[in-house]
Formats: sequence, structure tokens, C-alpha cells
Amino acid sequence: MTRTLHVVGLGCGDPAHLTGQAVAALRGAAYAVAPRKARGDGGDDPLVAVRRDLLAAVAPGLALVEVPDPERDRSARVAGDAAAYRGAVADWHAARAAAYEQVLLERPGDAAFLVWGDPAFYDSTLRIVDAVLAGGRVAAQVRVVPGISSLQLLAAAHRIVLHEVGQPITVTTGRRLREAVDAGADNVLVMLNAGLDLAGLEDWTIWWGANLAAAGERLVAGRVGDVLGDVLAARDAAKAEAGWVMDCYLLRRPAPA
Repeated sequence: MTRTLHVVGLGCGDPAHLTGQAVAALRGAAYAVAPRKARGDGGDDPLVAVRRDLLAAVAPGLALVEVPDPERDRSARVAGDAAAYRGAVADWHAARAAAYEQVLLERPGDAAFLVWGDPAFYDSTLRIVDAVLAGGRVAAQVRVVPGISSLQLLAAAHRIVLHEVGQPITVTTGRRLREAVDAGADNVLVMLNAGLDLAGLEDWTIWWGANLAAAGERLVAGRVGDVLGDVLAARDAAKAEAGWVMDCYLLRRPAPA
């Protein structure tokens, strides 16, 4: 029979946030797969540690295959050139696909790929799995299990609706925030932040959160010019406590006078 590759959204690390569908997929898999990022100090990848704890809580005994994550070119040359950036990401994805293919060739049975948040939001696991299957050496069907995203957790934590009545919302990354603002977006959800550059947006309102649903969750809201210092301090504290930081935020343009 054709094996199944489950691409499972885990939420943000709290076992209580896994759907029943996600738990069933994990318990039915032969093993789980997750990338492991190298640390300069040689220590454990904290996000892999969170995944291990989550599996121990909902699928005891399920083996976690930790795949060393290939290095991605993050040089200044790439960061400042859109074509070079896309090329660097494509190379990174190809290397990941080769590593995942090797795991699937060595291990039979259904596999569960563990995706932080939801597979639909700024995650390339589905693209990489499709690349593996396109290579023709692995035969499988793919099943996607959605998870609670950080965007949902952000809205719930701040008790807000992410858009004004009847208005659109833009979801983008930190490096492309300015494009969204310049294009006239009024409600902007921002993910994948290397840092926070909000100069010139002091009158906007921000709802910010880091390490959502984790023990070290941090939340700040208010006028950007008033609370930016609090956001930066909370971001540093979250990283120092957990060893990692993942944050997202909603920015809303001030209403016309």
C-alpha cells in the first residue's frame, strides 16, 4: 500500500492546542521528522526539544528523527538582493529535500512531518515534501493536518479581531513590512522577524506577542511610539528565558483625523 506522509501543524508547542486529527495522525505514524538547527555552542535545538516534549505528551513512544538542517546563505549580499534571496532559499529547500528523501528511503512506514504553527503560513514543508515526491524515488500520498497558528493565538491572547469591519488584512514578513505599508495596507500581520524596525510608524497601534502559548509568553499592546521599548525588552527577555524567540504582531494604521 502507498505510504502516507502527514504534514502536521503542531500549534506553538502546547499539547493542548493539537487538534484531535493531529493527535490521531501522530499516533498512527511510524515515526516523526523534524529539522534540527545547529547551535554555535553545540547545545540542543530548543525547538526540537519542544517537539520531543509534545510527542511524549500525546504520542508516547513515537520516534523523532532529527534531520540536521542545511545551512542557508544569510549574507548581506543575499539579504539586499531579491533574486539572490530567492536563489538562496531555493538552494536551502533543495538541500532539505535531499535530506528528507534519505530519511524516507531508509525508513519504511508512514511519517509525520512536524510543522510549527500551521503548514499554510510561511512554512515550506509542503513544498519540500512535494519536491521529494517529484524526484520519483519515494512514492507516497500527502495528508495535511492544520494546526493553530501564532496569528490565531495572537488574536486570542489580546482578545481582538484582526481586521476592522469589512476591511482586508495583509499577512507579510518583517523584511517586507515596508512594502505593505507603502502599498496602503491598514491592518498588517507580521511574522518571521529578525528584529523590529518600526521607525516612522509611531502613531500606529501594535498588538505584539512572543513565544505564544509557551510558559514564557510575552504580550504588549499600545501605540507604537509609547510601547516600542517595552516590546524590545520583552522580546529580549523571552529569548533569554527560552533560548529562542518567535514573535508576530498586528499593526493598525491610525484612523484619519
